[in-house]
Amino acid sequence: MDIATILGTILGLGIIFWAIVMGGSLLLFVNVPSMLITVGGMLCATMIHFSLPQFLGVFSVIKKTIVTRLPSKTDIIQSLVNYATINRRDGTLALEPEIAKLDNPFFIKAMQLLVDGRDVDSIREILVPEIQYLGERHAVGKRILDFMGSMAPAFGMVGTLIGLIQMLANMTSPETIGSGMAVALLTTFYGSLVSNLICQPLAGKLSLYSREEALIMEMILEGICAIANGDNPTIVREKLQAFLSHGHRAEIKATV
Repeated sequence: MDIATILGTILGLGIIFWAIVMGGSLLLFVNVPSMLITVGGMLCATMIHFSLPQFLGVFSVIKKTIVTRLPSKTDIIQSLVNYATINRRDGTLALEPEIAKLDNPFFIKAMQLLVDGRDVDSIREILVPEIQYLGERHAVGKRILDFMGSMAPAFGMVGTLIGLIQMLANMTSPETIGSGMAVALLTTFYGSLVSNLICQPLAGKLSLYSREEALIMEMILEGICAIANGDNPTIVREKLQAFLSHGHRAEIKATV
C-alpha cells in the first residue's frame, strides 16, 4: 500500500479543516448544492469526454496505484540471478517449481515461457506488447485524472456564477448579500480543493507508478531473455545492474 498517497491526502484535508476551524465554524464551508455542482458536473463532463469503460476503468487504476505495492527491483534482480544459476546447473525444467513461488503475473508468464523452451525472439514478441499496453492503459488513466483536475475548478466557477445570479436576483434583502456571496464562492473552493489535492496529485502519482512498473517489467524481460540465451549468473547480474543505482548494485550476489 502506498502510504504516502493516503497520508498526504489525510494531512492535506486535515490542515485545511484545521485552518477553517481556527477561523470560524466548519459548517460555513458545508453546502450540498455547491458540492453537487462541482463534483457532479466534473464527473458528468468526464463521462462525456471519455467512453464509459475508460471512465469506469480509471477507478480501478487509481485503486491499484494506491493499494498495490511494487516489488523491490533488487529482489527481482537477485531472483533472476538465482534462476540463471539454477538454469546453468540443472537445466531449464528445474525452474518450473520456482514459478509457484511468484506472485507477479508478468513474472509468472515470463518464467512459464522460459520453461516451455521459447526462444528469445518469441519471448519478446509475447511480452513486449504487454509492457506497451500497460503504458497506454495508464496514460488513459492519467488523461482522465488531468481532465477531471481541469473540470473541477471550471464547474466551481459555474456554481459561483449560479450563486451570484441567484443572489443578485434577490437584492430586496441586503442583509442576505454577504451570506449569499459566501455560498456562491464555496463552489470555487470545492473545485480548487478537488483539483489540487486529489485529481492532479493522483495523476502525477499514476504517471510515476506507471513508469516504475514498466521499468520492472522491462527488467524481468531482459533477465528472462538473458537466461534463455544461456548467460551465466555473473553476466545476468551485470546486465540487470544497469537498472539499479550504484549504491544498490553491491547487494546483488552472483551465485546462490
